Amino acid sequence: MSVNKVILIGHLGQDPELRYTNEGTPVCNMNIATSETWKDQSGTQQSRTEWHRIVLWRRLAEIAGQYLKKGSQVYICGKIQSREYEDSNHPGVKRRIFEIIADELKMLDRKSDNNKTD
Repeated sequence: MSVNKVILIGHLGQDPELRYTNEGTPVCNMNIATSETWKDQSGTQQSRTEWHRIVLWRRLAEIAGQYLKKGSQVYICGKIQSREYEDSNHPGVKRRIFEIIADELKMLDRKSDNNKTD
């Protein structure tokens, strides 16, 4: 048995990038940051931020492109997938990246109170 499942809650580092494949399928790329803090042995607070590349397809891609922006907090559930590509700055050099292919997206920001009418 094997399991490939990732759950992340983090903030977008920039606006999502929505585009369409040649076949017209929506795909959205975005980066989210997750952070952790702890105290080391001397009691000094330490922190670390990890960046995760997220890929959304079809309706999830359209939703992300329409409603999310830099700083938005999101819940992502999906799987880790790696892929190789040729570095355009260094022909013949292959690079490998790891991405989270999301199959679930939840927007965690609260709705603005600016829309209230009294």
